[in-house]
Amino acid sequence: MTGDLFLGADGGGTKTRFALIDGEGRLLAQARLGTTYHPHVGLDGVREILAGGVEQVLREADVQAANLGFAFFGLPAHGEDSRVTPLLDAIPAAILGHDRYACDNDMVCGWAGSLGCADGINIVAGTGSIGYGQRQGLAARAGGWGEAFSDEGSAYWIAMQGLNAYSRMSDGRRPKGPLHDILKRALGIEHDLDLCARVYGSQAFTRAGIAELSLTVAEAARSGDTTATAIFQMAGQELARIAEALRTALHFDAEETVPLSWSGGAFSAGDLLLGPFRDALRMASPTFDLRSPLYDPHHGAALYAARLARLPIARHR
Repeated sequence: MTGDLFLGADGGGTKTRFALIDGEGRLLAQARLGTTYHPHVGLDGVREILAGGVEQVLREADVQAANLGFAFFGLPAHGEDSRVTPLLDAIPAAILGHDRYACDNDMVCGWAGSLGCADGINIVAGTGSIGYGQRQGLAARAGGWGEAFSDEGSAYWIAMQGLNAYSRMSDGRRPKGPLHDILKRALGIEHDLDLCARVYGSQAFTRAGIAELSLTVAEAARSGDTTATAIFQMAGQELARIAEALRTALHFDAEETVPLSWSGGAFSAGDLLLGPFRDALRMASPTFDLRSPLYDPHHGAALYAARLARLPIARHR
């Protein structure tokens, strides 16, 4: 079986998923562990999660790391710190015992899964947001500058917009809608200002914990809160801007069809996000062809490992 097995890992701000496939693309084993976002868990945390996930899928399939033809590790924040990136790149060698692997940003996993490694663009809206695409050997990314000042349209961004609206509703700068009571109940607080402790205090939410509050903002939108609905409309528009930037960066011709898909937990809001995203894409360019994802990102990572075993890695801008 050596050479006919391919491992993929899709890291993220909330979870990391692993997949093992055979040469026909069939899923043989998979696993799910915690985040590999190194700014929060450190390099040792990344190493621990990757080692655990690899061990789980290999054990489930009853194979050894030496049997792998190639592996691909998509890691959050990879490529965003020139000092740390080489250290991330070195981690899998000790886990696998060989150098038949590659690392890149987890954005690649979303593209590889959603479009089956075909030319086109994928927009990720998970804990963070980012866009990535390939066309005729060229690769490009847009967005994904982190939650402090970017990641527009992500679950974290949606949640923060919701918390901002809550604060305005609380002190009278905005009329109270269903969002206020729904968020207060979800936060488990009695007094509105206790929100500050949940965000800034010693028991504050993690980045992933804040991102999960996007589900509460979606609940408020479905309950008729116009502010929450507007947040999702803005999110869709922001994600469409990322797609349009990539259409330009990848040099799609003016009349050329642009295959486009999506991945990430923020899209679990369904048409609350997909609707405005679709509308904004239509306004940006009629050439966008929005397609449902073919595979999950961790499966895509394994598919990309199979591709890298046979083809040179696409060059970046």
